[in-house]
Formats: sequence, C-alpha cells, structure tokens
Amino acid sequence: MAELSLSVTERQAAFIEASESEVLFGGAAGGGKSFGQLVDALLFALRYPGSKQLILRRTYAELEKSLIRVSLGLYPRSVYTYNASAHVGRFSNGSLIDFGYSAVESDVFQYQSAEYDVIRFDELTHFTEFQYLYMLSRIRGANGFPKQVKSSTNPGGIGHAWVKERFIDPAPPGEVIEGESGTRRYLPSRIDDNPFLAEGDPGYKRRLLALPESERRALLDGDWNLFSGRYFSEFSYETHTVPPEIIPPTWRKYRAIDYGLDRLACLWIALDEEGGVHVYREHCVSNRIISDACREILALTPPSERIYATLAPPDLWARSQESGRSRALLFAEHGLTLTRSANDRVTGWLAVKELLKAAEGHPPRLRISRSCLELIRCLPMLESDRCDPSDVSSEPHALTHAPDALRYFAIYFSRPEPIEKSVVRRPWTDDMHEDFANASAEERRLLIARYGLPE
Repeated sequence: MAELSLSVTERQAAFIEASESEVLFGGAAGGGKSFGQLVDALLFALRYPGSKQLILRRTYAELEKSLIRVSLGLYPRSVYTYNASAHVGRFSNGSLIDFGYSAVESDVFQYQSAEYDVIRFDELTHFTEFQYLYMLSRIRGANGFPKQVKSSTNPGGIGHAWVKERFIDPAPPGEVIEGESGTRRYLPSRIDDNPFLAEGDPGYKRRLLALPESERRALLDGDWNLFSGRYFSEFSYETHTVPPEIIPPTWRKYRAIDYGLDRLACLWIALDEEGGVHVYREHCVSNRIISDACREILALTPPSERIYATLAPPDLWARSQESGRSRALLFAEHGLTLTRSANDRVTGWLAVKELLKAAEGHPPRLRISRSCLELIRCLPMLESDRCDPSDVSSEPHALTHAPDALRYFAIYFSRPEPIEKSVVRRPWTDDMHEDFANASAEERRLLIARYGLPE
C-alpha cells in the first residue's frame, strides 16, 4: 500500500490521540472537527483490521452533503470502497464504517443488535440524551480493540443543555472526567486553531463576526453559556425558584397532570392572595398505569389539603375504540376526578411566559419550589420549534412532561372566564352526601360536574 500522507492541526491530533471512553471535540465553527473525525476513523480502521465503526448524524442527507462527500475524497481508493445503497464503507483489511442516522429518538432501536468498537456523533448537540445513552450500549465486542464514543459539535441545538452538563461543566477543558460509564474529556476547538481554513477561506471568520451576538458567540467563540433557540429565555434559577415553603391553608390549591405510560408528571400549584403562582410539589415517574398513578397522587396529597381541581389535557377525554371509555373516566373511577383544560400549545406556552415575566420593580408571578427538580431541570432546556418559533419543540420528548403540566395550568387561568367560575356551586346537603357515598364512579363524576367537589 502506498504511504499515506495527512496533515492535521494540533487540536485535531489531540482528538485523534485521546483515549478516554467518551471524547467531545467541540466549540467554534471552522475548527476542523468533522475532518478530525474522518481522519481518526481512517487511522482506526487501518490500525485495527476487522474493526467496526459507526458515524451518526440526524439524517442521511446531512451525511451525504458533508462527511460522506469528504471521506470519498480523503480515503485512498486502493484500500477503501463505499457502497452508497447500504451506506457502508469497507476497507481491504476487513474494517468497516457504517454511516447512520437517528432523526427521531426511536430510530436508535434499528441498532439494537449491532456491535461497534467506536461510535462517532457528528454535531452531537443535534441529538437527545436518550439517543446518546442508548447508543453507548452498542459499543461492545470481545476483539480487544479500544472501545470509545468520539463526538464533535458546536454549541446550540436540542441537546445543548445535556451535552454541556456531561462534558463542559464538570471540569476545565482538557481535564479527564471520571464517570460511572468510564472517563470523559472535552477538547475545545477554535477557528484560529485551523490554519488550513484561514488560508483557504480568509473571509470565513469575517462572516461569523457579522452574525447576531448569540450566534456569533456560539459559532465564533465556542461559548457554551449562550445559545439561540431557548424558548424560555426568561427563566432564571435565582429568580424563579425558592426554598420549599409552607403553603398557607387559605391559598387555593390545584393539581395539573400530563399523563402517558412513558411519563406521568403531576404538579401541585397554589395561588396566593395577590395572584402569585407557587409550584410546591411534583411527582414525575414512568410506567404507571392509571390506577397506580391515582394511588400515588392521592397518597402525596395530605387529607387536610383541599385540591380545588385537577387539571388535565382534553385528549384524556377521548373514548377508546375498544372499550368506549375514556382515560378521564378511569381516573375518576380510581378517585381522581379531572377538570378539562385546553391544549392550544402556543397559547399555553405564551401563558407560561407571562407567569415567568418579571415587571420592573416587581417579582414574577411564578415561583417554583427547589424540591421540584424535574420541572426546574426541563423548563430552561426547552427549545423553540424550528418550523414554528411560537411553539416549543416536541423533542426531546422526555423534557416536555412537567412543562406540559404547567402549561395546562397556565392556559386554564389565562382565560377571561375560567371554567370553574361559570359553574354554579351549591352547598352539599346530607342527602347529596348520602347519594354520593352510594353512587357508582360514573354517577360520582356526574355529581361532581354538576355540584362541585363534596365539602
């Protein structure tokens, strides 16, 4: 085989030589990250005959316009061939590189029987944490080859927050991070680290300087503390969270739920006399059937704590084609009567923004107890939908459950005339209490809808 001659930057060489279990090469645009990935993949394939690697982007189209196109010009044809229909590159020594995609979270399951020595994420912040962690399980094999995940990315994207938390926050750049799944290291890239770009395209840096501030700081400076796309830019941990507080019995209390078998999110919310909104408790768990969900929610609600209404989205009232019964009815049968909120996404998210807004000289209406860890974690991580900036992106779905529950509460109280104000409440008589005690679940639901909760 002819001698292979490659020129790499100092930063690219550090990435190629990095031996940690997980390595992130990231920061500014133009730092040569993707080229470093391809050179590293080539050298690994030649060094370990019969090795298997996977290079991932969100879509095949992104791969074909970038990494695949560059690899065809970079990899020697004497040792490498590419099958476009199978998206597989093969080397003469038996090594291979799969070029794959994972556009949505469920796409990772197409790799559930695969084994790889190295998995490479290009633009890691375009992936969700679930996609990344699932693919860690695909790194396996008894061949004795090094096993790694090597990623490259710029700040921003749906995965910005979790990538920053995993690689950027724990240690200064270049230092090794000890984790449960092995060692990790972040290697920063800067445009000035890539003299080949400066020589070939001297105007590139000037074009980055012309970008708006947030994009410029992310792409030119590799600043991980600022990125565009964040939907709730108003949210501040210091401003919107408070230590756990005692909720006075005079404050009206509500629950708001988002329910699915994948995730149950229930928030307990109180209104103070001045219109302040206090999220004081949460319960967020997975794999709960309705009977267990009701049991746990009721157990977490003290008997002395009167809940005025439990708000839920309209889809829970949709009747099952098989049974003709709705999930809302099942909730009622297990002791949790629901009040229908609305599911206008944009209106609901804007209502949440109104609660977060702090007027000059006045604190925001929304206060979240610091015991509500999931809501505090997920709310600032939500991104704007790329097709509709007024809406929140539905990906990653795992982040949306607790914020959705807050949205159902916010939209309910943003109406000029909330449902509860239009219902005439009359005192419960002894006969009504007796009828309620002897009623079926469906009859109880109708009594509550007509007369309100028993006093």
